[in-house]
Amino acid sequence: MNELEILQHYWWFLISVLGAALVFMLFVQGGQSMLCCARNETERQLIVNCLGRKWEITFTTLVVFGGAFFASFPLFYSTSFGGAYWLWMLILVSFVVQAVSYEYRRKRGNVYGTGFYDSLLMFNGLFGCVLLGVAVAMMFFGAEFTIDKGNILDGANPVISRWSATRGLEAIASWRNLLLGATVFFLARTLAALYFVNSISGEEALTRRMRRAATYNGLVFTALFVVFAVVLLSSSGLRLQADGTFAAEPYLYLHNMLSMWGAGVVFVLGVVAVLYGIARTTADSHWHKGIWYCGAGTIAVVTTLLLMAGWGDTAYYPSLLDPQCSLTITNSSSSEFTLRVMSYVSAFIPFVVGYIAYVWRKMNAKPLTPEELAGEPHQY
Repeated sequence: MNELEILQHYWWFLISVLGAALVFMLFVQGGQSMLCCARNETERQLIVNCLGRKWEITFTTLVVFGGAFFASFPLFYSTSFGGAYWLWMLILVSFVVQAVSYEYRRKRGNVYGTGFYDSLLMFNGLFGCVLLGVAVAMMFFGAEFTIDKGNILDGANPVISRWSATRGLEAIASWRNLLLGATVFFLARTLAALYFVNSISGEEALTRRMRRAATYNGLVFTALFVVFAVVLLSSSGLRLQADGTFAAEPYLYLHNMLSMWGAGVVFVLGVVAVLYGIARTTADSHWHKGIWYCGAGTIAVVTTLLLMAGWGDTAYYPSLLDPQCSLTITNSSSSEFTLRVMSYVSAFIPFVVGYIAYVWRKMNAKPLTPEELAGEPHQY
């Protein structure tokens, strides 16, 4: 590979890791969808404040993920974020109401009451996870768009990519996209239950219910993930040919997994880590570290799935209207100069990750208890 190709593969790896981190951080949304499990005001406040310590990290990860895509693969950014307008607007609205809810649910003069904002949090918990899953699924199963760079000279409508009239809403009607959306939703709920077990103390009844919730949601997630994995690995995909055209290849993602055997090993280890975290939390009533095994496993699995979508001359954004308009990391990336300069900046990533880990550790130095919550000068 030449330097440009190395940089393209490097930045797709970073994008994959960021996407995996975002999926892990969706445990905040999963926890919000479980507010209905609270049986009294103390439990509700414990859940909200436990998640309130982390919701900004999820939002920031989403913004960084989008920003990294914009800088490294701008054609995807303009095609997806600008074309699938209504889908991304629904996702944006769900995250905006989340931010508003955390900031205003206990403000003085709140005429709507905390129940109204809790409903918005549950709205974000459900639709935020499902719709993000749908958006990611288009990277495997395709979207209804075409690309013509000559359109930039069209004074009346200078838009490179053009979508079907529904502008992304059609993706929600695809059962394969919804399958991944549901899988992400139940994964988020499973991670949230494990996070509560790890982070809340002093409410044994709530902890026991969260252990059961981890079991039930984990079983549903496992079933959905198995179905999704079978559907994905048995699906056809588009691979870029030597002459610059795309050709459909049966079992493309299975072939990618077998050829990238290192990624396949990480994928299997990630699945094992997720299952171990769920199973041991269920079996051992004194063990509370399942979130770390499931979290690490989630990041490993999602990273390898995204690598299989972009590496190996695979179309990571297939066009259902015109396969030859599909996007790969080679035809949608920034210039070599831009990627090289950003690569220098990416050297600071370990320091940022270290800082986040330090802050996380300080905030979670001890589990949240009703007594500690009562002493908090500011509650969400």
